[in-house]
Amino acid sequence: MTIATPRRMSLEDYLNYDDGTDTRYELVDGVLVAMGNEKRLNEKIALWLIGQFLPWVPLDLIARGTQIAVQSPSVTIRTPDLMVLTETLDQLLTQASQSVITHEMPPPQLAIEVVSPGAVGSENYQRDYVQKPIEYAARGIPEYWIIDPERAVVLIGLLQEGRYQFQAFRGSEAIVSPTFPALNLTASQILKAGQDGEVNQ
Repeated sequence: MTIATPRRMSLEDYLNYDDGTDTRYELVDGVLVAMGNEKRLNEKIALWLIGQFLPWVPLDLIARGTQIAVQSPSVTIRTPDLMVLTETLDQLLTQASQSVITHEMPPPQLAIEVVSPGAVGSENYQRDYVQKPIEYAARGIPEYWIIDPERAVVLIGLLQEGRYQFQAFRGSEAIVSPTFPALNLTASQILKAGQDGEVNQ
């Protein structure tokens, strides 16, 4: 649902906006757009991943629901499914009025997106495979994961010379995270997290 406002909103307007409800919005081309309900599978994968990161990352540095300002022809704010912050960024967000990583703040260490179903060229595909890699690279996020249950693949992108170089992992292949090398996960474990009550070993 798009919310009509008297004029196109700036990022500062967005950060100060409060309509008295719990509705969460993204700012698209200066217009508030209510965020749709998240797919349950996406939520389960993100929550499962939090548990996998906890032995190696303090809980304070794991962010779910935190937004990040991006530079794009249309979108101003993105909400990754999961992020891992730096200590400096966590401190800045703790002092901020909203959990939004502004352009003045340093980037997170990692952004993770779980792709919702959609054919190549669909809105979901374009957003996660085309638009977000450009936007997150411009923000200097060192590592970007695309988790795609429909295509049964986990893509791990490492920022090199301003763009992500992706490596694909499938099935029992052990993922390789340059930022978090201690993680011991296979693509299948991530993709099947939370499905049918399955416990991943």
